[in-house]
Amino acid sequence: MQRNRLIALISAASTVAAATISWFSVRRLADRNRPVSQAPVVDVATSARKVALVVNPSKSGTDKAIAAVRHVCAEAGLARPLVLESSVEDPGVGAAREALEAGCDVVIAAGGDGTVRAVAEVLRDTEVSLGIIPLGTGNLLARNVEIPLEDIGTAAFGAVRGPVRTIDTGSITLDHLDGRTSEHAFLVIAGVGTDADMMEDTNAELKAKVGWLAYSEAGFRHLPGKRKKISIALDGGSEQTRSVRSVLFANCGKLQGLDLIPGAKIDDGVLDVLVLSPRSAAGWAWIFLKTAFRARGAIPVMGFYPSASLSLRCHEPMNTQIDGDSMGLVNGLKVAVKPSSLRIRQG
Repeated sequence: MQRNRLIALISAASTVAAATISWFSVRRLADRNRPVSQAPVVDVATSARKVALVVNPSKSGTDKAIAAVRHVCAEAGLARPLVLESSVEDPGVGAAREALEAGCDVVIAAGGDGTVRAVAEVLRDTEVSLGIIPLGTGNLLARNVEIPLEDIGTAAFGAVRGPVRTIDTGSITLDHLDGRTSEHAFLVIAGVGTDADMMEDTNAELKAKVGWLAYSEAGFRHLPGKRKKISIALDGGSEQTRSVRSVLFANCGKLQGLDLIPGAKIDDGVLDVLVLSPRSAAGWAWIFLKTAFRARGAIPVMGFYPSASLSLRCHEPMNTQIDGDSMGLVNGLKVAVKPSSLRIRQG
């Protein structure tokens, strides 16, 4: 009995010590003034003239999505929508470009986050609006802008006949290990570090069975590990070197039911940079509890830094992800917000 008590005391003391070390060893980025937020852009509602539907044929529900969009277009007196398919090689960029060439003023993405992001990448900085029919497991943007996840008919109506809203997009340029650079749009959250390790290591079969819960399984496996050094410069400021587990760049803040970044807004012209730097499981638990219970107080292992642009240099290669899609190892990256660059339709 005494031995068990001793073991329990030692375990508790170890946990407290780990949390204390995390507290005193974390160096937060230097405080800066928050970038000036812009007022949301409100557009006058306009009727669609010609509609295209980009579907991911690998997702269940595509036939229902096609039927629903055709029904809404017929009721609105519009021509039959142009239906295009994405593929493994091209998740929707080519189809979206074909829709633009055909003169469509509304392009609907019916699929998961990858399909939505690919179509949005083509539509940003144009007058063509994006509609969304969520058919994936994550549906990150749909959750943040409150598009119904289980009602294809309502989502289709909003995509064709709903009011237009203008939102920000993020732009991320990756410095690949082979010397290449590549630029991508993101709509919700991109990141470097443990979050990207988790995305890359998620079991595809498990994801098909249990959906987004598969990310949790991968997350638990990646909780152990060491922090890695990065050098980061916010809004053209001086470079600061820190040890981190993840750095996230958020255009909006809701992630699978959790309000990860409560202050993030999708139309304020600002990205919210989240730096996670726990040293142990105790630090991760601290982060989870703060997020789950929406605690207001700051904790040292979790820092929020609103920014319009940043550059980040990895002292050793780190994994990256964009809206939940793994993008591989990089030596560094640059991120910027593109205010009011995408028009979306929603009910």
